[in-house]
Amino acid sequence: MHYKKDYAKSVGVLFNWDDDTPTEVIITKRHDVAEYVPGEFYKREMPCVLDLIEKVALEKLDAVLVDGHVYIDNAFGHGLGGYVYEALNRAVPVIGVAKRAFHANDKTNRAVLRGNSKNPLYVSAIGADLDTAAQAVKNMHGDFRMPTLLQVLDTETKKDD
Repeated sequence: MHYKKDYAKSVGVLFNWDDDTPTEVIITKRHDVAEYVPGEFYKREMPCVLDLIEKVALEKLDAVLVDGHVYIDNAFGHGLGGYVYEALNRAVPVIGVAKRAFHANDKTNRAVLRGNSKNPLYVSAIGADLDTAAQAVKNMHGDFRMPTLLQVLDTETKKDD
């Protein structure tokens, strides 16, 4: 998501795990974006994520990756990824890829070092094995901390329309 003055631009990419370019880029805009509320970030992001997912047949997806955490604590309290999983009626696994750790969820994610980076990504999963999800993110194309496809996604999100 990239929040503009009066709307949010959301970008999703469809890909196979070993791809270096997306098979498809999906872009949506939402004008009725909720205000940011500390501790309830998912309420702002969720409608935007669901707008993207509506553009794809769920049965075509092996998983949904979200920029954020599946769990916000070790008691499995949901973060954005957990709420997306529930909104999809648990039909598709969700993998969270976050740039920062939460001190309270160190047991519900895996720190993944990629390339020469000393800063890990924090991978979490629901509906899929956590270690398998972490390995899949680690093995994604690219020599840097962020996989190539996540860099593509970020670049597309920030482009002016």
